[in-house]
Amino acid sequence: MKNITVILLLLISSIMTAQTQPKPSVDVTGVGTVSIVPDEVTINVRVEHTGNNAIEVKKLTDNSISEVLQFVKRAGVDDKYVKTEYVRLSKNYEYNTKTYNFVANQAITIKLVDLSKYESVVNGLLDTGINRIDGVSFSSSEMETLQSQARKKAIANAKMKAQEYTSVLNQNIGKAIHISEFRNVSNPQPMLRSAMMSMDSEASGKTLAPGEMQIKVKVNVSFELID
Repeated sequence: MKNITVILLLLISSIMTAQTQPKPSVDVTGVGTVSIVPDEVTINVRVEHTGNNAIEVKKLTDNSISEVLQFVKRAGVDDKYVKTEYVRLSKNYEYNTKTYNFVANQAITIKLVDLSKYESVVNGLLDTGINRIDGVSFSSSEMETLQSQARKKAIANAKMKAQEYTSVLNQNIGKAIHISEFRNVSNPQPMLRSAMMSMDSEASGKTLAPGEMQIKVKVNVSFELID
């Protein structure tokens, strides 16, 4: 009876060892890239006022923001594409004069789904009294479809690499046993004329060069290694 018990324990131990032993695999990185000309742009603007009275600087900022919101509505921008990012009011101490002043600012993002409106919208925003353009970023309305295409390209690229490695060794790959993803979107930076950066709303001509954006997906894939 004792011998049977020992044999059973040895069998169970062998089975558990076989189950926990990692399978031979080939680990590769695949990259998939899709390029597209963006068809959307988001403008980040800010209104800021400084003064000795908190109520007054807040009121000035509120009035400017009200003009901004009225303008973008007249420009045909849907409400869902206009978003307040933050509202701030801070009290600062001036060491030179030993006095306090107040700074009120509010930031808004405005998304345009029609790039042809960019020039008129930006020039109109300058007329409303905004004193900061914090940035312009591009995007595509086909982002989900493009990301899907990039994923498929990345997996195909990983499989091709694994097959190239194993073919030299006269081996094959089996099913994928692990997949992890890293995604990156490379947005082009807009070209803004120096006159616009100095808030010259009277200037005319093209001020935006959308360029081309890249959607890149990188995947790490482990394939079973088959003799």
